[in-house]
Amino acid sequence: MLTTRYLPSLRLMVCITALGTSVAVHAGTEKTIDVSLPLGPDSQQGIGVLKFGEELERLSEGRLTIEPHYDNALGAEREVVEGMGFGTIDAGISSTGPMGGFVDEFMLFDLPYVFNDHAHAYAFLDSEYGEQLAQLAEDQMNVKILAWMENGFRHETNSVRPIHEPADLKGINHRTQESRVQVDTWEALGANATPMAWTEVYTALQQGVMDSQENPLATIYDVNFFEVQNYLNLTKHVYSPAPLMMSLDLFNSFSEEDQAIILEAAQLALPVQREASQELEKRYLTQLEEKGMTVTEPDLPAFKAAVQPVIEKWSETVGKDLVDAAVNFSD
Repeated sequence: MLTTRYLPSLRLMVCITALGTSVAVHAGTEKTIDVSLPLGPDSQQGIGVLKFGEELERLSEGRLTIEPHYDNALGAEREVVEGMGFGTIDAGISSTGPMGGFVDEFMLFDLPYVFNDHAHAYAFLDSEYGEQLAQLAEDQMNVKILAWMENGFRHETNSVRPIHEPADLKGINHRTQESRVQVDTWEALGANATPMAWTEVYTALQQGVMDSQENPLATIYDVNFFEVQNYLNLTKHVYSPAPLMMSLDLFNSFSEEDQAIILEAAQLALPVQREASQELEKRYLTQLEEKGMTVTEPDLPAFKAAVQPVIEKWSETVGKDLVDAAVNFSD
């Protein structure tokens, strides 16, 4: 069952009232699955979820459909993950940052410079290690991972100056996800790191409460960060999965036939989502420059050297064998 390391928030209580609890879904029954997304329909997340819905409807001959809820309409990512664990939210796509608060092993994806490129990350996630992490999500979070979709590699933006080396981050107020590893990472790089819920970030940057944030390029474009950030620095410091998940209680309430359909639909959507994510990265890099952002390619070896103490500090908590397997993974 879901741990109580984080308590449900007021917004989760609203979601409980709005969606109710899961009930048994028998074979042949029609069911519309509510799916939460942090971003909009044209984002890398939206493309993947809509493809999942298309395949789900096709394979079930129209019995199973989805209702997407965009832009955190059902709550911030941590609240949605909690809601799925409690069985009050059907399904959702989320970054893994908040999940490390429930399962230590998921902090692997907060560790900097673990994955070199997309192929490295995909091979690891599609291996037995991805299966092991998915099982931990079931056992400790009561959540079923349907597919390891992605947000992509994350990059730093700010409104202060271009970043060429870690010293350039000194004095910059940087927003992190609600992750202890991320706080340590950005402090090691010299920034003043503050965890903040995703729903608050744009306003904090707009008002100057925060100077800096980090996200994949598609996300930076999707939420118009170019309106409040002048500098895009291609730090590529973290690969960010965005697993498509379902309440385990809801998943278990389906017949075996429908469970198989749900899993097949998710796997059919997975390569479409990953390909779209990579294409959007290329497209949005150009468009962000056109929107006026100054793009910098920092000295990545200097960044990697600066964060080595963070990897050493957290390896035991995450699991040294898991960290080593990820860093050194090859087909």
